[in-house]
Amino acid sequence: MRNPEIKLVVLDWAGTTIDFGCQAPTEAFVAAFAAAGVEVTLVKARGPMGMHKKDHIREMLRGPAVGAAWRAAIGRDWTEADVEALYREVTPRQLDAVHLYDALIPGVLPCVLQLRARGIRIAATTGYFREAAEACYAAGRRQGYEPDFVICADEVPAGRPAPWMIFRCMEALGTYPPAAVVKVGDTGVDIEDGLNAGAWSVGVVDSSNEMGLTEAAFAALPEGEREERRSAVWQRFLAAGAHAALDTLAGLPDLIDQLNRRLAVGEKP
Repeated sequence: MRNPEIKLVVLDWAGTTIDFGCQAPTEAFVAAFAAAGVEVTLVKARGPMGMHKKDHIREMLRGPAVGAAWRAAIGRDWTEADVEALYREVTPRQLDAVHLYDALIPGVLPCVLQLRARGIRIAATTGYFREAAEACYAAGRRQGYEPDFVICADEVPAGRPAPWMIFRCMEALGTYPPAAVVKVGDTGVDIEDGLNAGAWSVGVVDSSNEMGLTEAAFAALPEGEREERRSAVWQRFLAAGAHAALDTLAGLPDLIDQLNRRLAVGEKP
């Protein structure tokens, strides 16, 4: 097979294309744990972001800080029944929050238009459950963003970091090999699922869950602090194995040019 070119970009939703700073999922987790009598911080709630939301709850509970807070408040270790109960608390709260934080991130539409002008297809994946995913899809359509294929974690045997959502995108849009695919997301687990799929894996920084700030809060940062925070998020993505990190999606078309040059000389992800 001749060396491929990039033909498919797989984008995450919250923190990558919608909901600057990934606010909706985080607030729902904090509120759900609070309803059970357990106080968790926003930082701990952000840790497993990108996973299916039930897996996210498990990962929070497995962490030493949240596990200890659970034992202190509840008087015992957590069980799978607790995971199910928390998930029932999270889902309506998350659905409400998705509607509150449904603005497209600036720069998404120009980036998508540039990619499509080159014949590159756009797919979208999310760790959201079906109802929340549908709310994202509807919000994207209202604002002019409609990927060629969408899928959520409920529709595959396992969510991120498993590569199944990416593989389903490739199948649906007739794209292979994995070297012709770029996965872009805003969490460490986004980077992992891209790597596990054998695709190029890219982190987006400014709007990310890793940055964790609203658009207004990010814009209000003094320039020096903004650059320090950017650098820290860049380093976390690269430590997770990302092939590249971008401040915003505006840099994606140029990055794809670079990846195509690497592919042309036989380099693979």
